[in-house]
Amino acid sequence: MGDDISLNFRQKLLLIDDNLGTEDVAALKFLCLDLIPFKKLESAQSALDIFQLLMAEEYLNEEDTFLLAELLYRIKCHFLLQKLNYTKERVQEYLPEKGRVSPYRQMLYELAENITSDMLKEIIFLLRDHLPKRQPIFSALKLLILLEKQGLLTESNVKMLEEICTSVSPDLLETVNSYKREKVSLPRQENTLPIKESAQPGGTKVFSSPQETSIKSVSSKINGHYGEESRSLWEHVGNVHSLPTRQDDKAGNVVQGISEVNLNLELPAEFISAKNESKKLTSYKMDGPKRGFCLVINNVKFDGYLGERKGSCKDAGELKQVFTWLGLEVEIYKDQTAKEIKDLMEIWQDSEKHINRDCFICCILSHGESGAIYGKDGELISIRTIMSYFTAKQCPALAEKPKLFFIQACQGQKIQCPVYVEPDAQVPKLPSVQQKISPFESIPEEADFLLGMATIDGYASFRHVEQGTWYIQALCSKLQLLVPRGEDILSILTEVNEDVSRRADSLGKKKQMPQPAYTLRKKFIFPVPRDPPPSQQH
Repeated sequence: MGDDISLNFRQKLLLIDDNLGTEDVAALKFLCLDLIPFKKLESAQSALDIFQLLMAEEYLNEEDTFLLAELLYRIKCHFLLQKLNYTKERVQEYLPEKGRVSPYRQMLYELAENITSDMLKEIIFLLRDHLPKRQPIFSALKLLILLEKQGLLTESNVKMLEEICTSVSPDLLETVNSYKREKVSLPRQENTLPIKESAQPGGTKVFSSPQETSIKSVSSKINGHYGEESRSLWEHVGNVHSLPTRQDDKAGNVVQGISEVNLNLELPAEFISAKNESKKLTSYKMDGPKRGFCLVINNVKFDGYLGERKGSCKDAGELKQVFTWLGLEVEIYKDQTAKEIKDLMEIWQDSEKHINRDCFICCILSHGESGAIYGKDGELISIRTIMSYFTAKQCPALAEKPKLFFIQACQGQKIQCPVYVEPDAQVPKLPSVQQKISPFESIPEEADFLLGMATIDGYASFRHVEQGTWYIQALCSKLQLLVPRGEDILSILTEVNEDVSRRADSLGKKKQMPQPAYTLRKKFIFPVPRDPPPSQQH
């Protein structure tokens, strides 16, 4: 019996390893630096190697998997927690008592998550006299490890880190200051877990007594208590109806260009024309020989217990019509396994396909979980993994070009209920739905990505068995209505939010709220097509 349990445990670890990319492995190694000697970690090439080291140090076994759950939680691979019988809420509940990643290590990791590639270049330039001459530095984590190795950065000495943040981006300084405040204000607590000897990157042995703390940072602001014990393996299909599209909708411009935000209001009158010219420069270049490719992955029938997604072909057909009208070359792939989706991403990351093209769009229609979608074989693949194939490093031909991903899939099984407001009544307090995290955790740190999610994390999305999904139908409708008006994509998605939020099932009890996230640096505006929208073509 024991051997069966051990085999089952190792199979779970194998599945987790299969869903972790190179960046995830680097993050795991970094978070384990206070627990495992650096020399041992340095030789780890995969997540399985790290799991083996954790088991050897008695941090991980089949009876106690919390440390691994904590690590997955901190690198935001929440969809993998279910393989260890955890949820985000359970991990958050146990962190104050059982957390092993020190506040110091948390602070460094959160800081690294918010250091952009441009910031990293500036930091390397500032520290050129302190860094190895011939050792390339491709990530913020690598940089922090080098600083620790040389003793320039320790748990009790973050002065150099403060100076760097002040010079490069004062916003980063708040993360370090929060750590310092918490370090001073938190009383020493008796550790309920055994204290283990570990080695810092520099080789100095230390004793770690980790405590959980609420470090204030960008990621802590978007990480709330969310998720459920039970997970949805189906997409809700009911007797739903759509509200008629308003033809007089006018999208508000919700995003200001970079030059508008930084505009000096005291500019003399002769520079007004320069100001107007600068507005034109805030949009992505969309006048190349070819617009680009649009991939549509449409999973309808699934192996095993996942139900058929009736009505999804209606969505796929409309996406093809609309994006073809917008000038993209549309390719549709039906009923793809998780591995086949990864293989497709590898094929389409080939830079030769994207030379002389303005953008790249990928639409995925499937069942889903928090931060992940299902292949037809019932295997999960994280949204972040899918998008990471098209970073500037993996696909140079798309560097500095907009990359748009639209995901139609459930992110859980919770149902959003309507909040009824009387005209003369006090507006009730918004439910916790409004406080859920954004899908930013699914987006690669690099610029020029947009991720449009059909629903917020933890909640279901809805699909009519004949008319298609609320989200995709609203997206196609608003693109046809607002692209001819010259609206940018974020304004259009705001209108999509408004459209979907007004829809409900036939009983008026089920609602849905889409959510976009982006690292776009400029406005994304489709050129107005010469032909009328597909909905007006006969």
